[in-house]
Amino acid sequence: MAQSAAPSGGPTPHHTQPNRDSGSAWASGGTLFAGVLLFVDGVLAVLNGIVGIAKDNVYTHVGHYAYQFSLTSWGWIHLVIGVLLVLTALGIFRGAPWARWIGVFMASISVVANFMWLPYQPVWAFVAIAIGVFVIWSLLTDHPRAHPR
Repeated sequence: MAQSAAPSGGPTPHHTQPNRDSGSAWASGGTLFAGVLLFVDGVLAVLNGIVGIAKDNVYTHVGHYAYQFSLTSWGWIHLVIGVLLVLTALGIFRGAPWARWIGVFMASISVVANFMWLPYQPVWAFVAIAIGVFVIWSLLTDHPRAHPR
C-alpha cells in the first residue's frame, strides 16, 4: 500500500498547496496593462485636446446639450486630463503606492469626462469609457504583496 505523502497533521507537500496567487498573478499583469492603458489613453487625450484647442471645426458641434462647452474648453479639459493620466501611468510603472489610488481617481475622472464628451465623439468616448472601467477594476483587484526579506 502506498503511504500518504504527509502524515495527518503534518505539512502538506508543496505540489498540493493551494496557489494563493493564482488570481492575483493575473491581476498583477492586469495592473501593468492598466498602466499601459492609462498611458495610451492619456497620450490620446492630449492629442484630442490639442486638436480641440487648435482647430475648433474638427469635432461635431452639438445643438442643445446639457454639458455643452466650447470645443476649445473641451480641448483644455482633455489636455489636462491626458497629462495627469500619463503622469499617473508613469507612477504605476515605477510601482509607486500612491499611483494605484490616483490611477483609480483619474480613470474615474476620465470616464465621467468621456461620458460628457459622448455627443462629440461617440465611438471614441465609448472606447475610452471601457478602458477606464477596466483600469479601475484592474487597479482595485490587485493587492500589493510584501517583498520577502
